[in-house]
Amino acid sequence: MQIRIPEERAEQVKHLSQVILREPFQTRSWAELGYFLATSALAFGAVVVLGLLGFSGLILTVAIIGIFILGSGLRAARGFGRWQRTLAWGLLGEEIAEPEPFSPPPGMFRWLRATFSDRAAWLTVVYFLAKVPLTLFGIWFALSVWIEAIVDIASPLTGGHGLTGFGLLSRAVGNEANNGYPLGFMAHIGVFAVGVLFLFVAPWTMRLVVYFDRRLMHLLLGPTAATSRVRSLEESRSKTLDAATETLQRIERNLHDGTQAQLVALAMRLGQAKDRLEHLDTGTNEAADLDAIRQLVDEAHRSAKEAITDLRDLARGIHPPALDTGLENALATLAARSSVSTEVTVSVQSRPSPAIEAICYFCAAELLANVAQHAEASRASLSCAQHGPWLRIVVRDDGRGGAAVNLVGSSSSGLAGLADRVGAVDGHLSIASPIGGPTVITVDLPTHA
Repeated sequence: MQIRIPEERAEQVKHLSQVILREPFQTRSWAELGYFLATSALAFGAVVVLGLLGFSGLILTVAIIGIFILGSGLRAARGFGRWQRTLAWGLLGEEIAEPEPFSPPPGMFRWLRATFSDRAAWLTVVYFLAKVPLTLFGIWFALSVWIEAIVDIASPLTGGHGLTGFGLLSRAVGNEANNGYPLGFMAHIGVFAVGVLFLFVAPWTMRLVVYFDRRLMHLLLGPTAATSRVRSLEESRSKTLDAATETLQRIERNLHDGTQAQLVALAMRLGQAKDRLEHLDTGTNEAADLDAIRQLVDEAHRSAKEAITDLRDLARGIHPPALDTGLENALATLAARSSVSTEVTVSVQSRPSPAIEAICYFCAAELLANVAQHAEASRASLSCAQHGPWLRIVVRDDGRGGAAVNLVGSSSSGLAGLADRVGAVDGHLSIASPIGGPTVITVDLPTHA
């Protein structure tokens, strides 16, 4: 009987085997080991310092100095938390935002009150108290595997017995070889094989411990949900203000360098034509060239039309005229203008606020322009549907994919500009664009902002 293994399952097994064989030699595995050793020392140091300050502060509470010692302990806790976040970023690349800054009002007693009500400092104390049992578990469960692997692999060279019996896995394997008697050649080979086995297991046990530590840091050392939301809104507001300032500067520059110059030239040509007509009427110059007058009027007419076009383009950038008849007609107009065949579906029960309509229009216009310019697509679809208080815009195409937010260049254009514009009203932009396509970009906006 022949057993057939599906090709997909075989590929999965092959990939898993390659990952396991490479893992002990990856930078990430050694970085996690270094992180565990460094932060374990930091945790025990923090617990000792904070414990001494807390104990001495409680004893001296009868005197006012004890209260200041307790406050100093809380301030020191913030410093230890900052070091912990620095190690996480430097060794793991784990970015944990700083909590809300400590900003006490002036005055000694106000400083004490602000210190003892500092939520971030108390959460840091809780983190290091929770870090101690996690570190002890990591030493027994993960660090012991690394130690056992190194000791066992080195045993043929050092003449050691290996199998220290320390930790979970070494006790599971047994400690019969470490009985005080010299090991034979085959025994050394067996110990070496166990060390190699432990070497491929060690990165995964350490990764599990570091994973729990990551979750604990995000829970206790980062900013609260309210603080994160305020920061996000402040950043979005700042980016929106920058984009608005840039737009106003662009409009001012275009008016000054473009439309204003054209209107000045228009006035000059009309003045020249007026002078020539006056000479013609008074008869002082009977040979006045009517063709020259006609040419000046034609140039003035052309300048007037160009100025009108420029003003129309500037006005369209401020508020799209297509939105005057509603979002459905505006999106249909965008799709009709697109060089890629685009199917439009709009289902909006109540009209959004003008600001949301404008953001929705500009997002759809930018996304359809990207499809036409970069996607190499043959068809696309644009849908806009209302779900309760939210408006969802989805643009799909069958192009080559690979769309991503590019932070290089102006923040008011491209997908980065859309993300800033959407985030300013507490919306969300998500991109699903694997290489080879298809691309699906979703924008969620509140109906009123």
